[in-house]
Amino acid sequence: MILSHSAKMKSCYTDNVLRKGDDLMRGPPSPVIPKEIASHVLEGVELCDGILRNLFLCLQINDIEPFCQDEIVLYRQCAEKRDKEIRERMQDSEYKLGSSMPLEEAKGRATQLQSEVTLLERRLILASGLEGMEGFRQRWSLHGQLEDTRKRLVALNRGIGKRENQSSMGEGTKSAPAGKRWFFW
Repeated sequence: MILSHSAKMKSCYTDNVLRKGDDLMRGPPSPVIPKEIASHVLEGVELCDGILRNLFLCLQINDIEPFCQDEIVLYRQCAEKRDKEIRERMQDSEYKLGSSMPLEEAKGRATQLQSEVTLLERRLILASGLEGMEGFRQRWSLHGQLEDTRKRLVALNRGIGKRENQSSMGEGTKSAPAGKRWFFW
């Protein structure tokens, strides 16, 4: 009888942790970096691996999370800063690609990103039917990927639009001698 009561208490505790676990996932998830721009985006970024190692060591030594609050806070701050920097760099990279790639390739990339957005939207709709913690995690992850991909698409289109505006302005002044163009990256 005592054993079944203990098992029942453990089950209630586990269910409570699962229901409340979503409060640990604040803000968007870490961005997924496309392989074609990963080396440029990650260069010089603090990846927080040392802080994460300390957090896992603390959890291993103390066996419970309340004794590791300092490490959790440090990791959360580092991860938020890292993710913000990575998102800015991804958008900057897409903008530069849009303004420097051959126009047809840039438009092809925009089409590819738009199809990724559509796919993620469809997957998010399908994930809305999943219940429980797993459903929440999938929706949370897909929503983050969707927002990041949309922002990359907007940045790419801004780069393409900038170049199209420059070329249309250049066509209007063809009779004037062309000056040097400088690009600062």
